Amino acid sequence: MKVEKYSRGKGADLKALRDKKLKGQLAVKEKLYGQSAKAAAKAEKWLMPSEEGFLEPDNLEKTYRFPQESIVKEVDILSSRKPFDMILPVLGPYTIEYTSNGRYMLVGGRKGHLAMMDMLNMDLIKEFQVRETVHDVAFLHNEQMYAVAQKKYPYIYNQHGVEIHCLKEHGKALKLQFLPKHFLLASINSFGQLHYQDVSTGEMIANYRTGLGRTDVMRVNPYNAVIGLGHADGKVTMWKPTSVKPLVTMLCHHGPVTAVAFDRGGHLMATAGVDFDRGGHLMATAGVDSKIKIWDLRKYEVIKSYAAPAQSLDFSQKGLLACSNGSQVEIYRDFGGHDYRLYMKHRMMKGYQFGKVLFRPYEDILGIGHSMGLSSILVPGSGEPNFDTFIDNPMETTKQKREKEIHALLDKLPPDTIMLNPNFIATVRAPKKKEKKTKKEIEEEMEEAIEATKNTEHKKTKGRSKPSKRAKKKEEDVFRAKRPFLEQSKEVEGRPDKKQRIGEGVELPKALQRFSKKPQS
Repeated sequence: MKVEKYSRGKGADLKALRDKKLKGQLAVKEKLYGQSAKAAAKAEKWLMPSEEGFLEPDNLEKTYRFPQESIVKEVDILSSRKPFDMILPVLGPYTIEYTSNGRYMLVGGRKGHLAMMDMLNMDLIKEFQVRETVHDVAFLHNEQMYAVAQKKYPYIYNQHGVEIHCLKEHGKALKLQFLPKHFLLASINSFGQLHYQDVSTGEMIANYRTGLGRTDVMRVNPYNAVIGLGHADGKVTMWKPTSVKPLVTMLCHHGPVTAVAFDRGGHLMATAGVDFDRGGHLMATAGVDSKIKIWDLRKYEVIKSYAAPAQSLDFSQKGLLACSNGSQVEIYRDFGGHDYRLYMKHRMMKGYQFGKVLFRPYEDILGIGHSMGLSSILVPGSGEPNFDTFIDNPMETTKQKREKEIHALLDKLPPDTIMLNPNFIATVRAPKKKEKKTKKEIEEEMEEAIEATKNTEHKKTKGRSKPSKRAKKKEEDVFRAKRPFLEQSKEVEGRPDKKQRIGEGVELPKALQRFSKKPQS
């Protein structure tokens, strides 16, 4: 089965070929294709030993009818300890954020409560109170530093809760996003201004007015590092730090956009907000018009639309889409061909208002921040079961962490590399078209060519050296030299011989007279 997965389709029919040379060449290639498929299957067996497991219903059962209690009973002991409900009714609603390796979780309460937790050991690392409103939280390159959007300005803290920086240039930031490959912290403030700041040097890279008013809907596409913003007029705009105007403006909803999400592969966008699909081409958005839409960003078309409201959207590593509404969260799964259908449901006690939903990387866990605290539920098949230790390692040591940080700084990409199609960087630039010469340059070249032909002396030939014949021959040479320049000048003027110009004295038929230009008085 695994060899078939990596095969290149049905092989060539060698028996029907008569050409022995071609037959031999194709036989060698087919053999190489078979060897490469076997090698890939063998590598997968050793390097990717685990496979994701989804809920499998029997006969007429529906997976969205399975409650969390029955799922927890069937899983292993370690997985059964991961779901929890943390009731914190005083300082909510809460927003959450995970590190890229899924080990650490950052929690921010609207009334100033901040906490960082080690989710592997379920240990509280640091908890403190900032005594002012917290709008959003975001980890920087690792868990050593994180940014918090507070009442007036965003602040940067270290893991011990010590304030390191106050970013006054950002103003009253409502949302924060970090671009790990570029070391850029992006924020959108209450005046609709988008800021990009390099956290490795402290330099402000860009500051743009969106011109579409206040918004708190912001998400980064992990495929190409383009920022997606959802606006009150139903539009979704996409930005990069080197462009004053948005790269793309899409009308997604007939009302304000409430959520935006991009798939971890970068292909989907969902619109209750915005989100993108696997492979860089899907986005999901949700709006006040009670619709969730999934878009294909290659054609900017809707693939799927659902009649449901959503306050928050998120795609998992394996392409599951979570949508929160009120005290209920719904999870959709792609059953093939972008056919997203309801996979799981989870409802909490009446009165709980869900805020942010976020899948934990490399785990089958969905984190929920709500008005009464924090929750974590099991979602089988949502996380990537195999991790690459060179990219994200949940069990990394202090030395590995230090080495990774140094490598990340050395490999930091400049802001110019952010574009809609990142594969464009590796291509060869197409040759520029030759610029057309001006009329003056053509005339000068023509005069030089005429002078050169006049100065050339022809050899005397018997019977053909009469003065009249020599003069006629010179005229022919001059005309031959002028001809290419005359054609060039006609192209510049835009009046080729084939187009006939109608003179002012020509009388048009009555049916066409109303289209003719009237003489200016």
